[in-house]
Amino acid sequence: MGWWLLDADTLARGRFVVSPFAETVACLKLLHEGTGAHPGEQEWLRRVLPGHRARLAADPVTALLVRAGLGRYWTADFLTPTPRDDEPFEETVARVRAVRPEDAHTHLRTSLAGSHPDVLAALTDRDDLPERAATLLEAVWETGVRPDWDRRRRVLEADVAARTARFARGGLAAVLDALRPGTRWLGESRLQVNGHEYPPRAISGADLLLMPVTPQRRGWVSWDDSARYAVAYPCAGTLADAPSRTVPAPLGALLGPARATVLTLLDSPVSTSQLVAVTGLALGSVGRHLRILLDAGLVERRRAGRSVLYSRTAAGEVVVAASPADGGRPAPRPAGDRS
Repeated sequence: MGWWLLDADTLARGRFVVSPFAETVACLKLLHEGTGAHPGEQEWLRRVLPGHRARLAADPVTALLVRAGLGRYWTADFLTPTPRDDEPFEETVARVRAVRPEDAHTHLRTSLAGSHPDVLAALTDRDDLPERAATLLEAVWETGVRPDWDRRRRVLEADVAARTARFARGGLAAVLDALRPGTRWLGESRLQVNGHEYPPRAISGADLLLMPVTPQRRGWVSWDDSARYAVAYPCAGTLADAPSRTVPAPLGALLGPARATVLTLLDSPVSTSQLVAVTGLALGSVGRHLRILLDAGLVERRRAGRSVLYSRTAAGEVVVAASPADGGRPAPRPAGDRS
């Protein structure tokens, strides 16, 4: 297994980072895979994938670069520079563009792991691979991520809030164990980051960054000059899928679209701050909807550390299940309370 040996200073500096560049890399991986894990991803692919495939069909060299760089077990390191705190997308992608061609070739050999020698041979003599990679990432950002980055950022921030609540309940080990498949705390200062047989890395005095992304893939790890190490992980599925939820028309008519949206999002425990982040409703509006749903016996609440988590009761499940999906309407966009 691949694992990192972390010293106390590295653990003390561990923190969450919301990165537009990491979100863009995750979306490139989703486009490369071509299949969505939930309706929200499937709808996004229907809109973005045709243009992406047309772009690669018109640029065979970049298509080979994607095939080589997004390996089955490893992603070429120059495609995933570790973002800095609050770093704009443009600054991170500029670091991709500045990679030396010989370093890009070395990283591609690692990601290919000896497979597809014809692909590697076609790329070896090219010195424009970092430029091509940066240009492609800019295209994915502009067409597939930037238009709804505000919503994505709210979802990612809601995930951070959920992980912080988990930390309050179970400590750092509970947070690390739940990040993504293959990541878990082994004890004795060891963090398993994947299930592959890579040599362990001793990390001393570095920054440890935990980066949520919305596409529901396995994520990845990255590091820059032994100063920053990052684990990119898929955020909680309930949050990632929220924009694709529909409110059945009868339920929306009965409760109002905003309150019905809150109820449909409570199929797993969610905090008030998460609901605010995902729905875009004001804190007072979410609180009012929750109080009414509590009084009606449709939701319940429990304390988890410093957080209060809400979920549907059995009665709430019956109400949601009894509302036919046909004729449903999209969940309200983050633009205030409509009920």
